[in-house]
Order: sequence, then structure tokens, then C-alpha cells
Amino acid sequence: MKDQTLSDANVGKFIDPDLTAKGEPRAKVALSDPQTLWFNTGTLCNIECANCYIESSPSNDALVYITEAEVARYLDELEARRWGVREIGFTGGEPFMNPEMVAMARAALARGYEVLILTNAMRPMMRKRVQAGIAELQAEYGDKLTLRVSLDHWSRVHHDAERGEGSYESTLVGMRWLRDQGVRMAVAGRIIWAESEAAARQGFGRLFADEGFAIDADSPAETVLFPEMDTRVEVPEITTACWGILGKSPKDVMCSSSRMVVKRKGAGHLSVLACTLLPYEPEFDLGQTLEEAERPVALNHPHCAKFCVLGGASCSG
Repeated sequence: MKDQTLSDANVGKFIDPDLTAKGEPRAKVALSDPQTLWFNTGTLCNIECANCYIESSPSNDALVYITEAEVARYLDELEARRWGVREIGFTGGEPFMNPEMVAMARAALARGYEVLILTNAMRPMMRKRVQAGIAELQAEYGDKLTLRVSLDHWSRVHHDAERGEGSYESTLVGMRWLRDQGVRMAVAGRIIWAESEAAARQGFGRLFADEGFAIDADSPAETVLFPEMDTRVEVPEITTACWGILGKSPKDVMCSSSRMVVKRKGAGHLSVLACTLLPYEPEFDLGQTLEEAERPVALNHPHCAKFCVLGGASCSG
């Protein structure tokens, strides 16, 4: 695991869940409108990216494979708690490395949920058994299923710099197959190069038009552009006063509308986390049940400030 300690620029910050370093009341976010329940399918991935927020790789099994039966248990609890969730999301690692990925998606779709699967659309997704399963799900559930493909940049050079030589073309091969099957697609990119968001969206728009991908480059839900998460950069702590100063609401932050279920290696139980971005931070582990996970979340990490509040990013559309 990489060193998750804060940089010198942030020393003294993000310590007390109730107060900032200046002694001001720290902002907290209630689960006010649950829309998405995420499942981390496991941190194993077929590739190792230069800046993976969850440190996925062919050897990182810190989060192990979750099963269809375990997903079903939380779907049962969702109904019992009456959260009103519309979407079940699956992230990794690479979800299609999990042998039960198609079955887990089917279990959620069969209950009427929309399903979002985050994938690099590379070799694990392109195995014949997986392709057959995806095609069956699309035929039965149509646009209730969306695959959000990780395409860091619209250009080969920048994408391959992040994910490895040849990964851009491999991903496009997978996206072309999804296009031909009629599977609904979205894209997740990054804003880390010397390029404005408008220029990035224009570049993606050209690519989508050239490839015949039915993805709207101008839609934040269909082309999700994430800011880089870097704890070496100084970021401000978010106080209760910040909402009014920034003109934002706690309801804008993704922990107001989502939770994520993970299975830690050797833990013997599953955990519900406040955030998809902080799988290894113990203070964001809310317990083993959805009922326990209903409590408010203190914005006590640099990612909370830079990524969610100031960056305005969200893992869901």
C-alpha cells in the first residue's frame, strides 16, 4: 500500500472530526437523499495505473472479491431500510475480474435498479463468457445497464502515459464491441493535463463522433471528468460556514447520496463506507450494516475538500 499520510502542507489539519485546525466547527454531511449503493468488487486489476486512487493492481487484494449472495443481502437491507436508492454501482479494481460480476449485476437489475459498472473495457471484459453475459443483460434490461469506461484522455499519448502502452487501443476495442452490442456507455476521464475542461470535452466529442459512440461529451453524467486527487497539495478544511461562502449545499456532496460496501481481506465481515474514494481510511468505515451507515459523515480528509466540495465531482451521474 502507498503511504497515505498527509503532506507537510496539510500537517495539523484533518485530525479532529468535529473541529478544524483553527478550532472552527467542521462541516458534516447527512445521508439526506440516498441514490446509489456502491459495491467494490475487489481491488485486483489487470493493469496498474500511475495514479490510481484505490491503488488497484494485479497484486493488490486488500479488498477481496464480493459475491452475489453478499450483494443480495444488502439489497434486502436496502428494501427494509426504504432508502429509495435508484442505482447500484460496481467499482474495483476491474469489476470484470470478479467471476460473479455478471451475476451481481443481474441480481440488482432483477430488482428494478439501474446498474452502473465501472470498467477499463480491456481483456477481463472481453472474455467470451463475460461478453455473453453482458449481451444477455443488455437484451433483457436495455438502458437500465450502463458501463462507464475509464478513458483518461481523448488522446492515445496521455491515456497510455497513465495506464500503459497499448491500453488506449485495447480500451477502444472494448468500447467498439459495447457500441456494436447496443450497450449504454459513459466515460470517466481526468483533468490533470494543461487543458481546460472545455477543451477536454471538445476532444472527447471528436473521438466519440469519429467512433460512433453514443456518448454526450458535454454531459457531466455521460462524460465524467475527475480532478486529480493529490494529498501533497495544500487544501482548506471545510467548515460549516463554507456552505454559505461557497454557495454550496451538503446535498451537493456525494456522501449525502451514496455509500459503498467493501470486503477487506481477512476481516471476516463486510463494511459500509462513507465514500468510494477513501476505502482504506478507518474513520470512514461506518459499520457492517446500512442502518449503521446512516449517520452523518465528517468532511475530515483532503479529498473531501478538493475532490468533492471544491472540485464538485461525484462518482454517480
